[in-house]
Amino acid sequence: MNNQNKAYIYAFLAVLCWSTVATAFKISLNEQGYIQLLLISSFSSLVTLFIILCFQKKLNLIFNQSYQDILKSLVLGILNPFLYYLVLFKAYSLLPAQIAQPLNYTWGIVVVILSVPILKQKIRFVNILALTISLLGVIIISTKGNLLSLKFSEPLGVVLAVGSSLIWSFYWLYNLKDKRDEVVKLFYNFFFGFLFTVIFTIIFSKIQIPSTVGLLSAFYIGLFEMGITFIIWLKALKYSKYTSNVSNIIYLSPFLSLVFIHFILNEKILFSSFIGLLFIISGIILQQIVKLKRK
Repeated sequence: MNNQNKAYIYAFLAVLCWSTVATAFKISLNEQGYIQLLLISSFSSLVTLFIILCFQKKLNLIFNQSYQDILKSLVLGILNPFLYYLVLFKAYSLLPAQIAQPLNYTWGIVVVILSVPILKQKIRFVNILALTISLLGVIIISTKGNLLSLKFSEPLGVVLAVGSSLIWSFYWLYNLKDKRDEVVKLFYNFFFGFLFTVIFTIIFSKIQIPSTVGLLSAFYIGLFEMGITFIIWLKALKYSKYTSNVSNIIYLSPFLSLVFIHFILNEKILFSSFIGLLFIISGIILQQIVKLKRK
């Protein structure tokens, strides 16, 4: 098997894993609060990343970090996993999965907008057009297709779901500037993120042991949303001749996610959710096409 075929296999496996997490979010949130879910899932992810570092024989890199590296990880850990998942899990607790999931996907276009002040990139008309298309998708999903009424379903949940994409975009862009080993960076981010989560839980909630279903689903989220799937995706990028060969496969994830949401959570998928998601993904793909042509 050649490397490109290996890349496709790893990419599809990663997309399949990520497609299940919206369903896992709702199952877990039915058993426990969003703060408790963050506590358990971030802990399980931290343990998973430590085991991966052991297998990769990179434990020595954990102790070979400068003061500036530690400070970077502390800041990035506040953004992700702490703030990002805190906001995202709260959004999922308020919204149906079919609405929260595509709204969170707007990070792909938010990154482009934030690249202007952070990475000093220029914004062009096509960037504005792509943003407009994606925002139209957000409105379609949020109003359940009632565009003229502009009556948003659960406005707080909508704000949080879109806000989570803003937090992730800041994390993504600042993480790009950090040139350390990816797994080591992620381990440190989750180490500090978990510490902040423990403090936040003690102050605003309390540590509890959820039901077996809640515990297993939280571990599943930590393993496949936050931990091992990221490593699988890095494998896909490593084996692929060109990043673009596998990067577009990730856009299958939100559509596959709707299938799991329908058959496992028994949510009736609204036509507006599907159309709105098409608009959001179309805006992101348009932006990516322009980016590739520019290169």
